Amino acid sequence: MAVAKVPPLRSRAHSVSDALVAHLEQLIALGELGPGDRLPAERELAESLSVSRTSLREALHQLEAKHLIERRQGRGTIVLAPPTQVDDLYARLADVAEDDRELANVAELRTVIEPKIAEFAAVRATSADLLQMDDILHATDEHLLAAKSLELDIQFHLTLARASHNPLLTALTTMVSSWTTPVRKDSHSTREGRRKSLIGHQAIRDAVEARDPVAASQAMIMHLADIDQVIRRTRHDGAASAEQD
Repeated sequence: MAVAKVPPLRSRAHSVSDALVAHLEQLIALGELGPGDRLPAERELAESLSVSRTSLREALHQLEAKHLIERRQGRGTIVLAPPTQVDDLYARLADVAEDDRELANVAELRTVIEPKIAEFAAVRATSADLLQMDDILHATDEHLLAAKSLELDIQFHLTLARASHNPLLTALTTMVSSWTTPVRKDSHSTREGRRKSLIGHQAIRDAVEARDPVAASQAMIMHLADIDQVIRRTRHDGAASAEQD
């Protein structure tokens, strides 16, 4: 089995172990480290990332607790596939997506599940989870191109779902993101929409850091309501413009 290549750490804003967890978890989430990939030996990986083996072991322990990797004597550290129940959920939801793509129903689904995800994240998020959110927020700006802004939006909500430490909620969020992308494109097509998206994400992140589940849920509800207004206004303006043409 070939050994996977792990790119260097981007930052050291928090503790080294937290930065390592955030870095490796992001690589796994983005598919740069896939199921079955074997990480380099501890000594080699620590040297390539310029960290101590103690910090690396602490990070690997956290990733193992999240069931993202498996460490076995004589076999090394292997990236795990999602649990079977997560694959089953993906399959069931994919069938639903084929049968019913009504965007209004999907928007309602977001209002049902995402405030609860924010609530769980406020209770369960680790420092590494917060670091991943910070990286996304630091890269977000109202002056970005719409496509990049949408990409970061989706990454933020997926990171929040992972911070709930419930793989089924993460899987559900992934599917909902795929369904809602056409609608969310409208919310990022204007500077106002991109600005409101960032403001909402910052409020959610602050509530998560404060360990306030009620505030996190309310921040998500307000965020979704604000974005819904932006989308409706954007679509109304677009329809009015088309009629004038």
